Amino acid sequence: MDLRPLSPFDRSKTLEQELSLDLSALSIDPKKLGDADQKNCEQMFGHVPIPVGYAGPLPVTFSSIETTDIHLPLATTEGALVASVNRGCKAIAQSGGTVVTSVYHGITRSIALKIPITKYQSPNKLQISNFKSQIIQHCHEWKMIGEATSNHLKIIKYEIDIEEPYLFMTIYADTDEAMGMNMVTIVAQKIGEWMSKNLGLVFITVAGNVDSDKKTSKRTHDKGRGYEVTATATIPADVISSVLKTNPESMIEVANAKLDAGSRIAGAIGSNLHAANIIAALYIATGQDPAHTVEGSLADTNVITMISTNGDMEISTRLPAILVGIRGGGTELPAQKQCLDMLLQTTHYSLQTHRLHPCRRLAESIGAAVLAGELSLLAALSAHHLAESHTTLTR
Repeated sequence: MDLRPLSPFDRSKTLEQELSLDLSALSIDPKKLGDADQKNCEQMFGHVPIPVGYAGPLPVTFSSIETTDIHLPLATTEGALVASVNRGCKAIAQSGGTVVTSVYHGITRSIALKIPITKYQSPNKLQISNFKSQIIQHCHEWKMIGEATSNHLKIIKYEIDIEEPYLFMTIYADTDEAMGMNMVTIVAQKIGEWMSKNLGLVFITVAGNVDSDKKTSKRTHDKGRGYEVTATATIPADVISSVLKTNPESMIEVANAKLDAGSRIAGAIGSNLHAANIIAALYIATGQDPAHTVEGSLADTNVITMISTNGDMEISTRLPAILVGIRGGGTELPAQKQCLDMLLQTTHYSLQTHRLHPCRRLAESIGAAVLAGELSLLAALSAHHLAESHTTLTR
């Protein structure tokens, strides 16, 4: 049904009449949606409200050595999630906070090219090697072609993989304050076209799946994509007892069974408790692309060791692929923009530190939030409180 000529209000009324449905609960509030009809959603006829809960404050030391309390807006319909993350924040706050570091790998896009096959001969290894050499030899030219498409994108590096008769080139790009998937796709299109015209390779597709966009892969788990974030905290035994209502020994036993043995039996790529829950809630609240929660699920959580005789416990979470931006997409919508401002605001800083790039700050904040959620659920499982909490908070 083509409803493009109609306004969102008229689309809703048309659908109600055509489908004999009541769609009044989806009615649009322009103050909350801004220009979404033009920029974010085709044939928009309504919007679905999602509850947003508060968790925090969560004390964080960022990779810049800047310290602050962050405040988490969690968009979710899952009862008990916000309460659990909030408890994790409290436990970390009483333990001196979490330390977060990150590496920016850039946003990736993998171009699929095909090595020409003549009627009489398939490409041999020497021919394949020659095409790879040409790509390397002409990198300055095709990089310039790609970067000319944007004032905000720089190609960081590239990788070449060969699966005969195909050649895949994965571009890693710095996309400044945008998450940048659309930016790097436009770049990849131009580069693919240039290679087809100038190198004689057959341009198959701008998206060849080596980048594993919105998909799980061992490659992304191992190499990282976007921001690779690690958050760590040391939780004293008395905090585990008073706030988390359990003990370090039980938590480590659950970690050994669930994160190590259970994940290994399942063949899991990423061993965590529920990292995707927190990532999805923050992505939706702040206008990120929620489909990138898939890469977020590749997180690894480790209860490292009993590091002192009094039973203190160290816990860390590595998230290899946090894909976020503060410009473009859903970040421009009014409600999401307010949630983003809430998460990025600061309350205090350590002296003589520099401010983080806001996208790195956002990624590291998400990593800290995931750690709080992981800690709290690990405690709930060790105390056998998970079913009880869902019974209490969701029924």
